[in-house]
Amino acid sequence: MTDDPYLALHAVTETRPPDRMHRYDPHLAGLVLEYVRTRLSFTDTPLDHPSGPEPIEEALDGFIDQYGRDPREVLDAYVHHIAANVLSTDSPRFFGFIPAAPTKASLLFDTVVSIASLQGCSWLEASGAIVAENQVLRWIADLAGMPAGTGGTFVSGGSAANLSALAVAREIGRRRFGVREVRIACSDEAHSSVANACRILDVEPFVIPTDDHRLTGARLREALDGYDGPPVVAVVATAGTTNAGIVDDLDGISAVCRERNLWLHVDGAYGGAALLSDQAWRFKGLEHADSFITDPHKWWFAPFDCAAVLYRDPDQAASVHTQHASYLDPLHQSDHPVYWNPTDLAHHLSRRARGLPLWFSLAVHGTDAYRAAVQHVLDLTQEVAALIEETPHVELIREPGLSVVLWRRTGWGRDEYLALQDRLLAEQVAFATPTVWEGEVVGRFALLHPSTTLDMVRTVLDALR
Repeated sequence: MTDDPYLALHAVTETRPPDRMHRYDPHLAGLVLEYVRTRLSFTDTPLDHPSGPEPIEEALDGFIDQYGRDPREVLDAYVHHIAANVLSTDSPRFFGFIPAAPTKASLLFDTVVSIASLQGCSWLEASGAIVAENQVLRWIADLAGMPAGTGGTFVSGGSAANLSALAVAREIGRRRFGVREVRIACSDEAHSSVANACRILDVEPFVIPTDDHRLTGARLREALDGYDGPPVVAVVATAGTTNAGIVDDLDGISAVCRERNLWLHVDGAYGGAALLSDQAWRFKGLEHADSFITDPHKWWFAPFDCAAVLYRDPDQAASVHTQHASYLDPLHQSDHPVYWNPTDLAHHLSRRARGLPLWFSLAVHGTDAYRAAVQHVLDLTQEVAALIEETPHVELIREPGLSVVLWRRTGWGRDEYLALQDRLLAEQVAFATPTVWEGEVVGRFALLHPSTTLDMVRTVLDALR
């Protein structure tokens, strides 16, 4: 034996097979599967409570070294120091931002997709995964009323979906108008990712004021009539604003776009799932969209990260996003050119088959279960609004938009709302973040989980006394 630690390590590693990391380890598998079963068994997922980075850094210090550790020690560190310091957006007590509520079936199948290392790049490599994903995309397109030729893909989230669709809108607009400098119209209530996409695309947004926070066809027409500048080639409408759940006048906006030959992009990242409910009438005009996005990892009950982007004419998207290289030529030499590669319909190349967990859950539970879950949340939202109106010192700011409720506590300002947020989280009662509405800090409930109850919300309101 040698006293030199480097030589000792070198001697040990030389005796270990180089593929040892790729061999089945029953101890490791047993630990992880046990944790998976435990996590799946939760009926009321705990919120958990993130701390500052210092204690986490101290607890994990040295965990990555030359030798490796027992899987139990590493998994325990994950449970106690990593997972415990990540808010569970799938908790029925998560009312802040936009929650998540993946079904147990989708979570399990996400594990299957990961353990099989499934990708979903092209028909050459992944025809099975793409057929299944396309079934889900067709279902969503049918709900939206989009035509038979509609096609799309799954990307990581609404920001990536908006960027991909608006890149196509920009390029098609440039071709249509024969100029390079173009603009994209959106409302002052459009999601922040729209402005970010415009920055990335080097397109100046043409921001249009709204009527009561809702973009209308009349406002759009008035703004375009008075506009004098580089051609506006596309319009972004929102089907469920993140802050208040408001659906724009899709019917009126789509009429203006058709009159002026403008690309209509509809951002339904949060609100699109309401197509499954008695609120579907709010989406009239969506059937005319040139592109439509919605996030299954929000209200369609899929795991992170999953957003759908759909195009009325996928050939236009493919003409913009298809990447060309000699080693990629086999991907495009198909006997079935009508089948678009998922890699050709967004700004990605490599992609996991992130639509399969939703496909599996839909196939297991059926679409009626999805309709019932979305409708339940909308019904609960109305009950919450009524409860707020009955609660002293609390005021309902406006009728709920889809499943978002805005309220104010009389006499409160920013500090009081943030103190409530921190206290409720520390007590693991709820996670409820404030927002700003017309310049005022107010309370906000974003409801999405079908396991959320009126009593859970009542507990928050009781804390306002």
